[in-house]
Amino acid sequence: MLSYRHSFHAGNHADVLKHIVLLGVLKKLCAKDKAFSYIDSHSGAGMYDLLSSNALMNAEYESGISRLWKHDFKNALLQDYLACVRSFNEDGELRFYPGSPAFALWSARTQDRLQLLDLQPEELGVLQYYLGRDERVSIHQRDAFEGLLALTPPEPRRGLALIDPSFEQKEDYQRVVNVAKKVMRRWPVGIMAIWYPILASDRDRSPWLKAALQREKLSSVMSIELRVAEQAQEYGMHGSGMLLINTPWQFSALMQDVFEEVVPLLGDNASFLIETLTEAE
Repeated sequence: MLSYRHSFHAGNHADVLKHIVLLGVLKKLCAKDKAFSYIDSHSGAGMYDLLSSNALMNAEYESGISRLWKHDFKNALLQDYLACVRSFNEDGELRFYPGSPAFALWSARTQDRLQLLDLQPEELGVLQYYLGRDERVSIHQRDAFEGLLALTPPEPRRGLALIDPSFEQKEDYQRVVNVAKKVMRRWPVGIMAIWYPILASDRDRSPWLKAALQREKLSSVMSIELRVAEQAQEYGMHGSGMLLINTPWQFSALMQDVFEEVVPLLGDNASFLIETLTEAE
């Protein structure tokens, strides 16, 4: 939606989950010399100032990146995660938090390509400023779901598509399922990552989304969920999840190690759950 601004939520627990999983998939793609494509359906601004009025409105980053910022992680993927964030905060103080496109570009090699989509002119201006001058990056002002279909299959054929809608509209859940089916039909070798919120029980549609994708019998579907508080009706988004289609080999074990180290830092009620919804074809 054109009203949504990720700057209000930058660096929160949902971003921690999304960007760790994203880096994990990109690390798997970088394990081979062959080039990959990255498509981001809801790119946003690509970089967020945590001292901006939007970010300070609820200071959601205090539930996420702030709790990890000074930690000395053992896991190599978590070291990479913090290295990426620190590369945009050269004075050692946490002020800027990268969006998904910035994490992807940080991971990309000379041969890799990024296709970034968003509709909002203001967000696109910031995105263009931070990432648009890199020759590996193409930026498109277009609808996320229409753009995903138009850009698949990409060249290079190996790669990852990230779908990250706000889910402010209930219709987005069905749109995600529809576009996932169509994209995977066009791009069967691609990996798809879908972020989703976990809300209070009377509004939570995450079980429906997982079941709907499971019914489509797509290859190797996995969910990774991170919760930071107990469910309560008066509480908003107390967790979120990432759905992967064509999940990379041994990814579950990697995520298990990662979140065993992360979760204790996010509070006494934090927890994570990894589920295999369909097996590889």
